[in-house]
Amino acid sequence: MLRQSGPKIVAHRGFSGNHPELTRRAFEEALKLPIHGIECDVRLSRDGRVVVFHDASVSRTTDGNGRVDCLDFADLRELNCGTEDEPQQIMCLEELLELMQDYPDKHIYIETKHPTIYGPEVDEQTLRTLRYAGLHESENVHVISFSHRAVRYFTEMAPELETFYLFRLKEMRWNRKSRMFSRPYGVGPALQHLQLRRELLGYRGLKTYTWTVNTPRQMRWCADNNVDVIATDVPDVALATLGQVPDVAVAGR
Repeated sequence: MLRQSGPKIVAHRGFSGNHPELTRRAFEEALKLPIHGIECDVRLSRDGRVVVFHDASVSRTTDGNGRVDCLDFADLRELNCGTEDEPQQIMCLEELLELMQDYPDKHIYIETKHPTIYGPEVDEQTLRTLRYAGLHESENVHVISFSHRAVRYFTEMAPELETFYLFRLKEMRWNRKSRMFSRPYGVGPALQHLQLRRELLGYRGLKTYTWTVNTPRQMRWCADNNVDVIATDVPDVALATLGQVPDVAVAGR
């Protein structure tokens, strides 16, 4: 049994501190841990598939080049987003949701990436994928985005899903007058912003999701300030720092 205390721990892009980000291995290793869940990013391929990928270009994390939205899913599958010793294929969202069926207690936070040449289509296709999987009303699925339009879309079209509006300092300046336009269930300031603007903690009674929390000092700050959810590249460090370990392990220390 997991001893629950402090913020909920979400593995940012999977267990990306130990494995190539957003790969099956990164997600599998994260899901094995006694944490709240995982976070992923999604984009559309040229042929309209919802792919699990962060950057607009494939060059940083694969052995290929080009924009994700200029490549068909079959082309993306030919790329290696892992290592030479352990090659990995780019996943589509359907595959990640299938993987999570083996972990019914785990949550997933899906960030739809904006801006994109496809506009709102990435949100629409993501919701279609969730509907097809029977997860469009699941309390274990959360949608996060820097786009007010995206958050508002999910709030209106899938009101059962919990949504978080993400922002950094520049996004808050741009959206100062309309920060609540998207009617999110929670706010997702970057950690540095949250530490500078502590009034955002529990802003208007909403939940607080912050990222990316990678040091024990940052993790303890979040716990001391009642942050609801933290996204981290090192969920194992978060578990150890926050004491969120199985009771049997606690008893044995």
